[in-house]
Parts: sequence; C-alpha cells; structure tokens
Amino acid sequence: MLDIKFVRASPDVVKADLTKRNDLEKIAWVDELLAKDARSRELKVETDQLRQRRNTIARDINAAKKAGQDAKPLMEEAASLPKKIKDHDTEQEEIRTRMREIQMRLPNILHESVPVGKDDSENVEVKRVGTPRTFSFEVKNHGQLATEKGWADFERAAKTSGAGFYFLKGNLVLLDMALQRYAIDLLEKKGYTPVIPPYMINRTSYEGVTDLGDFEKVMYKIDGDDAYLIATSEHPIGAMYQDEIFEEKDLPLRLAGISPCFRREIGAHGLDTKGLFRVHQFTKVEQFVFCKPEDSWTIHEELLANAEEIFQGLDLPYHVVNICTGDIGTVAAKKYDIEVWMPRENAYKEVVSCSNCTSYQAVRLNIRVRDKSDFESKQHVHTLNSTAIATSRVLRAILENNQQEDGSVLIPEVLRPYMNGREFL
Repeated sequence: MLDIKFVRASPDVVKADLTKRNDLEKIAWVDELLAKDARSRELKVETDQLRQRRNTIARDINAAKKAGQDAKPLMEEAASLPKKIKDHDTEQEEIRTRMREIQMRLPNILHESVPVGKDDSENVEVKRVGTPRTFSFEVKNHGQLATEKGWADFERAAKTSGAGFYFLKGNLVLLDMALQRYAIDLLEKKGYTPVIPPYMINRTSYEGVTDLGDFEKVMYKIDGDDAYLIATSEHPIGAMYQDEIFEEKDLPLRLAGISPCFRREIGAHGLDTKGLFRVHQFTKVEQFVFCKPEDSWTIHEELLANAEEIFQGLDLPYHVVNICTGDIGTVAAKKYDIEVWMPRENAYKEVVSCSNCTSYQAVRLNIRVRDKSDFESKQHVHTLNSTAIATSRVLRAILENNQQEDGSVLIPEVLRPYMNGREFL
C-alpha cells in the first residue's frame, strides 16, 4: 500500500506510474484519494473543535445564568453538539474506509528499470546460462515417465482429490526432499534462518501481503473460518511482524521459508494437463528479507544471485527475465523471473519469481524500523521475496533435461549426497 504521505507529496509520480502500467482507470482514484484526505483532515479539525466546545459550553451556560442572561441559545447549542459530533464521526469513518479501499488497490511504484510492455511477451531477457541439450531420442513427457516408473500416480490422485493433484512415490519423493535440503543448506550458509510457517493465515494478514482483489481467485479458503491455506510461505512470513518495530541492528533479517503451497491453478491444455508443473499443491523453499529501505535494491540482486546459484548447481539451462509493466502485478516494484529450459515444450518456463516489494507490504502491515540516531523517528521497512526452489517444477525440469534413452534419469551431482550417493533414478 502506498503511504498517504507519499501520495499527498507526489501525486504526479503515482499517476505517471499508473500510465506506465496502462492502469488508466485508477488515475481518477488518485484525485479522489487526495480529495478524501483533505476532507478527512478538515473534518478532524472541525470535530476537535466541536468536542472542545462540548467541554466548555456548560461553563458558558452557568455563567449566563449567573449573569441573569438568557441561556436558552447556549442550551440548544449544547443539545445539538452530540449529534453533530456523531455525524462528523460517521462521515470520517466513511471517508477512511473509502481511502483504505483505494490505497489497498493502488499498485506499488515501479523501479525505473522495469521495462514497459503490454504482457509477458514483452518481458526482457537479462541473461542466458547453459545450453539446452540435444537429444538423439524422443524425450518422454515428465508425467508419462514418472507414471511408467512408478514415481507418481496422477489417476488415483484425481480419484481421491480431483484434477491437479498427484501422489509422489519412491525415488521422486527422495528427489523432492533432496531439492529442499539442497536449497535450505545453501541458504543457511548465507545467513538465512529456516522457518516453517503456519499453513493457514487469516484475512487481515493476507490483505497485508497481497492484493486480494487479484489473488483471492487462486486461494483456498477454509469454509466457516477466518483462515486461508497459504499460497506461499512469503505470505505468513511477511505478516509475522505486523504492527512491530525493528531496531536497525536487527536488519536485514534473512529467512528461508519451507512449506507446502496451495493454489487453484492447473494447466488446461497440452503438457500441463497431467504432470507436476501447474498443480494445486506443491512444496517450495522461499527467500524472504526484511531490510532498511536503502539496502533493498542491493538485496534484490542478492536474492537473484542465490536462486541462480541453485540452478547453476543443478546444471539446468535457464535465462533471467526482467518482468515488464504489463506482467508485474500489484505488489512488486521490480521482479525478475528465472525460467528453465523444458525440452518437451522447446521453451523456457518460469521456476523462480524474485521481487522487491519496497515498503508496499510494510505500510499495509505497519512494520517499521527505528532510526538509531533518533529514537522517535521510524520508517517503514522494505520486504523482498524470491523462490529458492519450487520442487514440483524442478522435478519436471530434471526428468526431462536429464532423461536418458533407457528411461533412467541422471541425478544432478549436487543432489547425490542427499540421495545416498546414487547417480541415476
């Protein structure tokens, strides 16, 4: 959420950013927000004056009576004050509700390096690492191979849970767990504290970390409870420190979230229909950082470098793209994606999303840091997040990129210590 002080000081910046995003209908919201803000501040002065008058009018009435003056006008004024105050409070509540609605839906201010584009087709490639392998045989779809080898069961999962779910079995379970430990061990060495968060959070917390207007359609809500299954550990970790104040010495705080993720998403056509790429439940290790504002752009590059190191270690061909204005979404000020080569589709597919959310989440959650040089001075922290590894998508990449003609699969060398030393699935 944009701080009202920022919008008040820089409305032209907000409007220019909305234009860059081609989100033109929200430009009028900026003017409405400023008008509501002005009226809110004006109303506060008026209400304070009414309350002050309520506290002093009894004295004036008594003085008038003692002086033998007609106190009726003062008594009528006193009788009218409670309703006037109540009306002002009602108007103030309506204004603040509308202001929050607008602020919650205005997107973050984009970094100047975000490319302008209409959709994901205009994302900009930053770098390319590794060369896609040339196969002398037809590569099997990862879902088909996993089924044939007894590593996954999609049919029985559909029977028990519906389309978009899977039973993971045998060696693929071990490989999934190996990917998690590989990512966690790498991050822990870099100062990230592993965290297993709650797998459900309430609506207030969810509204603090994402735009529910965009995101709620892909979330699972627990019927009858104020609880949502998490779509990523970023969300409960981001909300963990809501309404708290960090000391400068405690930042940056680097965390590695480990959790299942639950989403209403599944590929409707082709290779995604039966497989591990777009599913309703998957496991992910997530990088998350709380930091001082002046550090966030350096840390954004750090998160990307960590994710790249993970995929370089897996020896999977990938490229990095800078996400354009038409594809970036509401919360991030800048986002990189890492996309891994998928031989069956002859295309790069997203496996990592790496975002600097600047103060957008922290304003919504009221998370601040105290200035060590001025105890009373506080500013909102910046929050950043990046996938370290989403195991289901990486399993697909390994099954296809490392597939051998006999149907076996070469295990990346960095994972072999977690696989009891074996070289092939």
